[in-house]
Amino acid sequence: MFTLIRPALSLLLLMTLITGVAYPLLVTGVAQVAFPAQANGSLIVDADGKVRGSLLIAQDFQGDAWFHPRPSAGAFATVASGASNFSPSNPALAARVIGDAQALQVPGQGPVPLALLTTSGSGLDPHLPPAAIAYQLARVAAARNLPVSSVQQLLDAHIEQPLVGPPVVNVLALNLALEKL
Repeated sequence: MFTLIRPALSLLLLMTLITGVAYPLLVTGVAQVAFPAQANGSLIVDADGKVRGSLLIAQDFQGDAWFHPRPSAGAFATVASGASNFSPSNPALAARVIGDAQALQVPGQGPVPLALLTTSGSGLDPHLPPAAIAYQLARVAAARNLPVSSVQQLLDAHIEQPLVGPPVVNVLALNLALEKL
């Protein structure tokens, strides 16, 4: 019986070392050399060396002087990331969306873009469609005493075209650029 167990345990130990130690260390080392920014979380660091956030995670911006991201079901906390799990027929979801739409409504601008009313699947999506950002242009420009055309130019400079999908704007990157105006 020991002749069967010994090779099985040896193989288990060997495969554990290969797949649980050697391979992860190799992949981590290659990632650190080839893609250091992405391997470390795509962090945004300001001129003082302080980490301001990650390009991959939305942050909550309050006040009229900032572009607001889409709502978060987990209050922008990475630990509780995820969708609200409210079905479209849930009255609580309908009440939240109606309340948000009324709060965000700008007279004369038409309906509030859906991206500003609905959460993403992770609750942490840092991107919005350009139309959702454009809907906020007048509010942000007025709060900062800037011409709308200047803020529009900033928006145009931050539109990203992913390999797959429609154009998007990273709200954190846009707000950090806005802070420098």
